[in-house]
This record gives sequence, C-alpha cells and structure tokens, in this order.
Amino acid sequence: MNAPSAIALDLRGLRCPQPVLRAKKVLRGMEAGARLTLECTDPLTVIDVPHFCNQTGHRLVAREKRDDLYIFTIEKSG
Repeated sequence: MNAPSAIALDLRGLRCPQPVLRAKKVLRGMEAGARLTLECTDPLTVIDVPHFCNQTGHRLVAREKRDDLYIFTIEKSG
C-alpha cells in the first residue's frame, strides 16, 4: 500500500480568505490521511486555518511561525 501523499502550498502574499479557499480546493483532490502544508504570510491565518479544520473535520497536525511566515500542516480526514 502506498503512503498518503504530501503537498506544500506557497500562499505568501495572499490575504484571507484566499489561503483557506485554496487549501479547500487542493484537499478535495487528496486522499484521506494525506498531508497539506500551507506557507502563509497573512497573520489572520492563525485564526482562519484552525477554524477551517474544526469546521471540516480535517486535523491540524502542526503549526509554526518563522519570522513573518506561518506554516500549517493539515491532515485530510477520511
């Protein structure tokens, strides 16, 4: 059996809600258990991305801040 895929999206410079909308679109085409990493610069993503995960049932497995970069890793739900 193949391991679930992992995709990274560079969403720097995009303002909310664009990062979440793009993540939603990519997640639709991913298999359950696959991970999506978002690299964002909009500070509002610290609110919007966790809220999106809570609303959709996807799991936020990691979040990190490096200088002005916000990095989130989402695992697609089944």
